[in-house]
Formats: sequence, structure tokens, C-alpha cells
Amino acid sequence: MQRMLIVSNRLPVTISKRKDKLNFVQSSGGLVTGLGSFYKSYDSFWIGWPGIITNEPEDKRNIKSRLKAENMYPVFLTQSDVEKYYEGFCNKTIWPLFHYFVQYTHYDESLWDAYQHVNRLFCKEVVKYAKQDDIIWIHDYHLMLLPALIREKNPDAPIGFFLHIPFPSFEIFRSLPWRIEILNGLLGSDIVGFHTLDYERHFLSSIYHLLGLESDLGQIVTKDRIINIDAFPMGIDYNKFFKANQRKNIQKEIKKIKNEVKGKRVILSIDRLDYSKGIPQRLEAFSIFLEKYPEYREKVTLILVAVPSRTNVEYYKILKQWVDELVGRINGKYGGIDWTPILYFYRSLPFSKLLAVYNISDVALVTPIRDGMNLIAKEYVASKADGKGVLILSETAGAARMLGHVLLINPNNPEEIAKTLKEALEVPEEEQIKNNREMQNQLQHYDIIWWVKGFINRLNYTKKLQNTMSAKILKVKTKRKLINEYKNSNRRLLLLDYDGTLTPFAKTPQKANPDNELFELLLKLASDKKNEIVLISGRDKETLQKWFGALNISLVAEHGAWYLEKDGTWDMLQPLAQDWKEKIYNIMELFVDRTPGTFIETKDYSLVWHYRNAEKQLGNKRVRELAEDLSYFTSNTELQVLEGNKIIEVKNSGINKGSGALRWISKDVWDFIIAIGDDWTDEDIFKVLPEKAYSIKVGTGSSVAKFNLNSPYEVRLMLKEFQGGRKK
Repeated sequence: MQRMLIVSNRLPVTISKRKDKLNFVQSSGGLVTGLGSFYKSYDSFWIGWPGIITNEPEDKRNIKSRLKAENMYPVFLTQSDVEKYYEGFCNKTIWPLFHYFVQYTHYDESLWDAYQHVNRLFCKEVVKYAKQDDIIWIHDYHLMLLPALIREKNPDAPIGFFLHIPFPSFEIFRSLPWRIEILNGLLGSDIVGFHTLDYERHFLSSIYHLLGLESDLGQIVTKDRIINIDAFPMGIDYNKFFKANQRKNIQKEIKKIKNEVKGKRVILSIDRLDYSKGIPQRLEAFSIFLEKYPEYREKVTLILVAVPSRTNVEYYKILKQWVDELVGRINGKYGGIDWTPILYFYRSLPFSKLLAVYNISDVALVTPIRDGMNLIAKEYVASKADGKGVLILSETAGAARMLGHVLLINPNNPEEIAKTLKEALEVPEEEQIKNNREMQNQLQHYDIIWWVKGFINRLNYTKKLQNTMSAKILKVKTKRKLINEYKNSNRRLLLLDYDGTLTPFAKTPQKANPDNELFELLLKLASDKKNEIVLISGRDKETLQKWFGALNISLVAEHGAWYLEKDGTWDMLQPLAQDWKEKIYNIMELFVDRTPGTFIETKDYSLVWHYRNAEKQLGNKRVRELAEDLSYFTSNTELQVLEGNKIIEVKNSGINKGSGALRWISKDVWDFIIAIGDDWTDEDIFKVLPEKAYSIKVGTGSSVAKFNLNSPYEVRLMLKEFQGGRKK
């Protein structure tokens, strides 16, 4: 079993010192809650800040010794680090920006410097303790530079990163001055994980707009690696919550709280005191609820638990005052001697009290303005062993994407929340039980272990994919063998794609004319009487004739529909119908009108819709719609709908580059065959090659080709070496 190194800003324990004695207590927070139960059951250790600031060598030695026994290793921070890195850049820049509170975001170069410094400190400790092949799993927004820093020190390390807060839309993220550095830091990972597909999509959008990197089903290909971007909704330790109320200490707490609420129905609100949680808005909603539905006065009690958070930050001090005033106002307006509408607790709750309030609550009010996942929502549902209870959940919480039987609300609409509170209190018990049982089954299946295994399996898959791609790169030794076989052979067949293989893709097909260097290279290869050069392209025959007609080579146009043998005339591989083109053209034309930057290319026996110049998100949306429409209209016909590099093409089925290549493969007895291509259309060529033939895919990605080269530039260098040419 691989060992795992978990890296986060905080360790699972927080250390303090009182009267010369070190005190160790469990840390709070969703990450510790989620991973805490898993961590000790796996071969893993944890690196992070222990929460104490000390310059005493003796204290540091004692802390290291105590933590090592628990498979933990500390990163010691100074007071300046904590103020500028944690309280500063993390919580005054990244936290508000990523939660869409742009008005609270600070951009300060000194805070950014501190963030870089602490990420380097973490890197130093990780490199010190990590062994070869250890899985390094980095967590959250505090350490977004760390993956790339570790990658510089250990290029082959399996590195995963998981962001536990939202990743904002590109329009929000682009305002960060250090956005490029953050993205490059994250792309040091082999896999980057998010709670929801929305956050994944926002990240990929930023990668595209800021770094120019495109993705294919969440997979990004850089110069040297494949990186997977994916969504992994975090689960909880389900049984820990579902079975907890069987404990005697929790039963005792339940009785105690029931005595305090005196038979009232209970609405529960529990959160860290953070502006992203929407606590003032839900208090305003509770006030409206009591005003609009007076029949519920003296019959319900709101238990409000606000866990202190970042108490030194000014915004949080203001928020605390705001909440205090709202609670006082509501209790003063509606309360009396025998009834206090809101029971307010400004503190964290031990596990026994937490489970007790989960258990006795009729309604949980979880209404963050923006939240990565929100495990409280899941814990509440899981704790309902009797199945009774209703969850009101913000539609902007990540958990809203997983929990199907909740009452969703807009957290900025107090009137809607008030109305939903009444609805929640009136849901029949039978319906509550049915809904909660279904959600509990889901939570039990998609628990914390499922989350961890899913992430690690995806990381291992990515490393295998990288290794496979690396193994297929045409290494110097293999390349030398290939060139020697070429030079020692008498009958050679070279099957060459054009766009993306011999020349980079151009923005428009009309701007991809062959340059002088390529023309001279093909001329030299064609002048060798031992060579048969076949250029197999998706382009129309007129273009190929114009560009390459003067060369002594054979041409295949429109993916195999037309062919031209050297010194011959154009002919068809087989007769093809064209009566379908008008209908398909009209469909494509509608999408051109709806998608600026797109156009239709008309070939003799195919139609191509190009969207390379369209705005990326709109283009990706339209291509899915067009593919669906075309698939419907071409069903039960002899037509194919094919997707390529920023195109969608309709052509007669049974015609492809493979059928074109077979014409030449079967013409003679060749003692050397090589095929080079870059996209899905060239896979048909690779599939029909004899076993001893060489097949090369340009670029990375899945392919049946035996080898890979990185770019058209490398293809040209190799073809030059066929003729003894060298890099200038």
C-alpha cells in the first residue's frame, strides 16, 4: 500500500501553552472533521502548522516528539507569518475573493510575499519527509503554490491537490493580481479536485483564458505532463453520526436540551461566524417568519450556534456585533417571560452536544451565501436515526448538488426563507422519513472513504497515463533505430497527415499554407525513388492540388473520399451521394448565426462546422447542441457525424483515412512503412497498418499509435534526419 502524506495549513491537533505546559486539543474545521476518522486507519502522516507560535528550542523538540508519535510533523510559523500569510493573504485576499465578496478583498504585495514564503516553508518540510512514490495530498487555498514548488524538487512525485472552498468564475478570479502564479502553482499537481462540477468548470475556464490551455473531459495537456481536473464531492463518516445517538452521554444531552426548549419545535442554525455563511440574513428571515406567521410564536425556538472565527479580523468583529444586535432585537420584540425565540451560543460545541442538537431539531437552517460543500448539512441528515427532520439548504452550497430531498432557497431572499421555514415545519412525518432515508442511503454510499478512494484512484490513474504517454515518446535510441531502418530499406511508404502534423493548426483553414521549409522537405523526400509519399488530409482536393500538385507525391483528400496518385488525376474511392448536403447545411447555418466566430466549410462529400474562433464556453455549448441535432437527423442514413479539433463534420460513412491508406499499403511489398498523424481521423490509418509499421501520434493523449512526438517541429526534424539533415 502506498504511503500518503497529507499536507494542510493546520494539523488535526492544536497546541497551546499555559503555565509552561503544552496542551494538545483536536482542531476544528471541515477538513479535520472529514479526514480525521480516515487518517489513522491508513498508512499516512500529516504535515501542518500546530497552531502555536514559539521560539523556544525545548518546546519545538517536545512538540516534534509528541507529534511524531501520532504520525504528524509540524511546520513552525512566526507571528509575522501568521499575521501576513494566514490572517492576511489567505483570509483577507483569497477567502473573500473565492467566496465572491470582492468588496472585502485586499490586494497587498507584502501579504503575497508572505504567502510565497510560507508555501516555500511547507515545501521544505514536505521534501524532507516524503519518500519516493509517497502520495502527496495537499489541501486547500492556503497552499496553492505548493504543488509546483514540490514538483521542482521532485518531478516524478504523485501530487494531488483538493480545494475545499469554491473556485470562483473567471470574471472574479481574473481580478487577482497573482492569478497566473496561483494557476501555475496548482498545475504542479497531477490532479486538482473540487467539490462540484461548477468549481471545476470555473477553474478550466480560467486555465483557458489566462494560460491558453484547453481541456478534454477535464484533462489538460501541458508540455511535459497530463493533468486531470475533476469533481469529488466530499463525504462524511456516516456511521459516526447515524449511530451516535445510541450513546448514553448523547442521550443525556438530548434530555437536557429538551428540558431547555420546553416542548417547543426546534429550528437549528449552526455555523462558524463568517460573512460567507449568511447568518444575519437567516436571522432577518426568522424575524419575518415570526411577523408573518404569528401562529408559530411561542411554539418554535431557534437554536443559534455561532462558532468564533478569525476574531482578530475587523470584518468579523463587525459581523459579531451585527449578529448580537439582531438576536437582541428579535428576542426583545417577540420574546416574553416564558419564551425566548432565539437561544444564542457563541462557542463551539463538543461532539455530544452537537449530536444532541442535531437529533432534537425539527428543521436545520443551512443558508450560506457561498460554500464549498457544507458538511453540516450532511451531518444533520445522517444523524436522523428516526428519519424525522427537514433540511433547508442554500442553493449556493456545494451540498445542494448532492442532497436531493431538501428545501432549496436563495440565501439572499429573507422572504423566501421565511416562507420555506413555514413549509418545512408542515412537512408530514411520513414524507420526512421517506426523504431522509433516501438521502441517508446516498450519504452512506458516498462517504468519506469513497471520497478518499475516488481521489486517490484518479491520481494513480493519472500517473499511469503519464507513464504510458512518457513510454510512448519517441526516445533517441528508438528514433535512431527507426532512421537506420529507413536508410537500409528499398521500398518505403510514408503516410503523412498535414494539419497539426507537418504544420501547426492555424486559426482558419485558409491561413495554413505550407511554408518554404516544408515544401523543400517534401520535395527532397519525394525525389528519392525509394520513397512513396502519400499526404492524407481532411482538406478538399482543390486546396491540396494547389499546394502540393507540383510535387511528385500522392494525395488523399476529404479523409479518403478523393485520391490522386502521382502523375495521375483525381478519382473517387467509391461513388458517394450528395443529396443530403442542403439539409445539413441549413442546420449548420443556424448554428453559425447563433455562434459568432464560426463558419461552414463545404467539401465535395462532407460539410464541416468550425468553431475554433468562437468564445470557448459558447462554442463548447453549441457543439454539443449541434452534435445532438445532427445525430438525430442523420440516424438511419449512410452519414457519419464526427468531432475533431474544434470542428464537427458530417460525411458519408465508410470513408475514412484508413480506407485511403489501405489503397497504398496493398499496392506493393514495402520493407518500411511509417504513418504520422495528430487527431482522431488519423487513428483509422494507425489501425490498418501492418504490425511492423511505425505509427506516430503528434501530441499526447490516448492513441493506438506506437509512439508520440510532441509537435510538428519534431516531426520535421525527424524527416530531415531521413535525408541526413540536421537542426540548424
